[in-house]
Amino acid sequence: MRAFKQILVVLGVAALIVIPVALAVLFFTGYFDGGTADSTTASSVKSSTSQPANSSQKDSETATSASETKETTATSEAENDPVTALLDQMSLSEKVGQLFLARVPETGQIESLQTYDLGGYLLFGRDVEGVTASELKDKIASFREASKYPLLIGADEEGGTVSRLSRNSLLVDPPFQSPQSLYQAGGWQAITDDTVSKAQQLKDFGIDTGLFPIADVATDPNAFIYDRTIGMDVAGTEKYVTTVVEALAGTGSGSTLKHFPGYGNNADSHTSIVTDSRPLSELESNDFKPFSAGIKAGVDSILVSHNIVTAIDDQRPASISPAIHEVLRKDLGFKGVIMTDDMDMAGLANFISQEEAGLAALQAGNDLILSSTYAVQIPRIIEAVEDGEYSQEDLDASVRRVLTWKAELGLLATE
Repeated sequence: MRAFKQILVVLGVAALIVIPVALAVLFFTGYFDGGTADSTTASSVKSSTSQPANSSQKDSETATSASETKETTATSEAENDPVTALLDQMSLSEKVGQLFLARVPETGQIESLQTYDLGGYLLFGRDVEGVTASELKDKIASFREASKYPLLIGADEEGGTVSRLSRNSLLVDPPFQSPQSLYQAGGWQAITDDTVSKAQQLKDFGIDTGLFPIADVATDPNAFIYDRTIGMDVAGTEKYVTTVVEALAGTGSGSTLKHFPGYGNNADSHTSIVTDSRPLSELESNDFKPFSAGIKAGVDSILVSHNIVTAIDDQRPASISPAIHEVLRKDLGFKGVIMTDDMDMAGLANFISQEEAGLAALQAGNDLILSSTYAVQIPRIIEAVEDGEYSQEDLDASVRRVLTWKAELGLLATE
């Protein structure tokens, strides 16, 4: 009996020691309502597993954060990309103006730049006649100074029969020679040397592109385009185009292939509507190849003729034919600037009104319009964008290609 009592005493003492200790442990680990650690944890676990509303809120917050990050990234990219930065700040009318490489008007040259925000000026004979090198540089500089956006300055400088600067011995002496004359005198090296020299002279004057080389295949001396070409077969013309495009790329001067989809032995589209009835197979095996070679060599731009090429589109001149431009973009894979031939040429002017011609050219797929009648064409294009006849998306794509070319020529960086 005495031993039993001793056991009870021991158990009682143990209970007095263990129970308070256990209660203290439970208290400080948050088991009771007075503690917060475990209750908060339990509540969080319960919320994450059985309360979808909180989960949706979390997803929403994550999505918002991702959206903000994306916007911040886009803003950062725009700040680092001068093309995007310029495009984003342009109004509708300014964007449309950028798609015109306009012939320099006889009067109101500065006013036209400021009124229409033209993408560039194309020099003709009258713009360089009788002026000194210093005067020409000053004139071009005044154009750039008046332009809100970087201005592209061009001139037809193929050499031989088509050279604006060569008309003035104060600017170029001796005159720029034709491709055939150069080749006969010194082969491909003469072509390369002349291209580099010519490009440097153009840049010294402030001219960004000479709108050459000619990519047309012509072997008939009686053909209208023959004297402007290298005068060789397909292989020779491919070699010529590649040589010139690569030489121009090395100088930072612009390159332009003429006259897609190939002029052939057709008549002069300056004076009349021209119809080319050759089969598509001939065009593919002959005329397209120099253009493909030029694209592979990295040409900046391609100029489209006004000839009606019946094998591709028997209804419209090439310059305003979506089918022609589809061949250039999709079949040949060209991603650069596509431009029209001069819109005042009879081959187009006798087919469509000048007011509608500019819009038709853009709808077909051109990025640059060579025109003297921009004052009537630009308002019509703006109206077409506002009415949905010409999409904002297509407009922006063309402006981006034009601005990208300017950036590649160093014009954006110097403005």
